[in-house]
Amino acid sequence: MHIRNLLLATVAVAGLAGAVQAENTLKWGANRDIGSLDPYSYGDSFTINVLNHVYEGLVRYNKDLKIEPALATSWEILEDKVTWRFKLREGVTFHNGNPFTADDVVASLTRVSDDASPLKGNLPAYVSSKAVDDLTVDITLNGTYPLLLNDLTNIHIFDKEWMTEHDALKPTDIGAGVEGYATYNANGTGPFSVESRQPDAKTVFVKNPGWWDTPQHNLDRIELLPVTSAATRVAALLSGEINFTNDAPVQDLPRLEAAPNVSVLEGVDLRTVMIGFPFRDTLVSGEPNPFKEKAVREALYKAIDLDLIHQKVMRGKSRIAGATVAPPIPGYAPELDTVPGFDPEAAKALLAEVGVPEGLEFEFNCLSDGLVNEEQFCQAIASMWSRIGLKPKLDVAPRAVQTPKRTGGKTDIYILGWATLPMLDAYSPLLQIFHTKEGNSGVFNWGDWSFPELDKLVDAAGSELDLDKRIALETEALGIVKKEHIMVPLHQQPMAWAVTDEVSEMPLFPDNKPRLWFAQVNPGS
Repeated sequence: MHIRNLLLATVAVAGLAGAVQAENTLKWGANRDIGSLDPYSYGDSFTINVLNHVYEGLVRYNKDLKIEPALATSWEILEDKVTWRFKLREGVTFHNGNPFTADDVVASLTRVSDDASPLKGNLPAYVSSKAVDDLTVDITLNGTYPLLLNDLTNIHIFDKEWMTEHDALKPTDIGAGVEGYATYNANGTGPFSVESRQPDAKTVFVKNPGWWDTPQHNLDRIELLPVTSAATRVAALLSGEINFTNDAPVQDLPRLEAAPNVSVLEGVDLRTVMIGFPFRDTLVSGEPNPFKEKAVREALYKAIDLDLIHQKVMRGKSRIAGATVAPPIPGYAPELDTVPGFDPEAAKALLAEVGVPEGLEFEFNCLSDGLVNEEQFCQAIASMWSRIGLKPKLDVAPRAVQTPKRTGGKTDIYILGWATLPMLDAYSPLLQIFHTKEGNSGVFNWGDWSFPELDKLVDAAGSELDLDKRIALETEALGIVKKEHIMVPLHQQPMAWAVTDEVSEMPLFPDNKPRLWFAQVNPGS
């Protein structure tokens, strides 16, 4: 166990032991902490999901992942085809008692679309918004665009008065180290409010008795407890120190399934795990960058034994992926979901053919608190690349350390997981990852690639209102991603949650996002 993990685990367990429990408390043992109390601070699905218990959007996904009204009750596209009018819900208040109005929506959309916002790519077609009256908002787009509602599911609405009072109208940014009042404080309209926060130790959420919706949960309190050590997390679950985790380690599932007081909920995540390559002229070391060559990227792909990773590292629980989106995602096509055979000799031949020197060194950036078993499969891949004559320098560290390196071009090869959230459409990675970096496009294009033909298809898909035509454009674009090996897909990661017997209701969602306003606990069980 790494020393840092041991220290964090010790802190977490100490927090568990000292907790004062309310009658109906869900003790959520997560594999890491949220990055901030500001959901706009970084495009991190886990942080955004946790804060969706505090903040809400104009619309949301229901239990079947279909879009339904939330802070807006209805919407229509006006005659100009680029303006959407939203009617807002009456009688909603923020946690501090301020009324929810159209001005709050405009201020929130302005904040998240700011040039300095790391989440501006989540509203790719947004141009402006205005309050028509207290409960009506018009949102103007840069053209016809079919996915605005999908985008708005995770655009959280802030209280303009609260932001103004605390100088928080501008966004924060974890990756750039920009903090503000919203980093450590929160004020939403959601089913839970923030009672207290100790970063890397415990964040406490309590029931919002004034929530506008009819609660389907019976929780008084949620304690988010980051327990980075898998072994400590399992021990805490078995002992009852936590009663829920959304990250049950795959290697420990047999042990958890055999425990009399634990139930395991399993599925395959929508998140596709991929390897990204730099297309810059030089590596971090200053040496010429060979990964600009498609043949080199193909060679590294052929050198990876995907079956071995699936069986040994992921315990047979993952799904080997040949495409960069999962099968349920619109735009996916079976003909793109193929993988090359493991062939290290062919990989060596390709490297020799393009003149890659023996012993090439490069940085391989992975997270210690990211994807399922990420550190282990990164170690396996690094070993496989070493066997074809390369020298990857494995750099494993927490997200807070690695994010600035990735966004600032200070690493070479890196691992990225993408679940298409909140859009649940192939347009999400096509626009945010694979498109040339410009404006709201390519926000996660950390390799600086640019394919004009691909951009043209993505741009066309973004304005095509005919569903079949849009899907066809997305599939064609994904074909270019695959042909060029812009990023190499590894697998869709396994999804395993676990609860103790005192949790009587915990729906498992295929997007791997706990929605605890549907959870029930029975402390007496």
